[in-house]
Amino acid sequence: MDGYNQQTMSNSNNHTPNETSAKSRARLRGFALHLAGYFLVIIVLGVINYMTSPENPWIVLPMVGWGSVLALHVAWVMGLFDGLFTK
Repeated sequence: MDGYNQQTMSNSNNHTPNETSAKSRARLRGFALHLAGYFLVIIVLGVINYMTSPENPWIVLPMVGWGSVLALHVAWVMGLFDGLFTK
């Protein structure tokens, strides 16, 4: 999308371009923290799994479960859910 269409869309949602930009930065910052937490916890759990029961790879369950929530967070950051909750 070019700059004109983005500005027109943001103004049609009653948000100035600066408000939209600040909202996008806040969403991205939240996602970055979520992603960092995910990797940190998965690494720790992976080490625990390897040390306690390497024959049973239970690490896959939290990896897939939390990873799916992380994927939803990515979609929200990208704005894919914006039209669902507005009138």
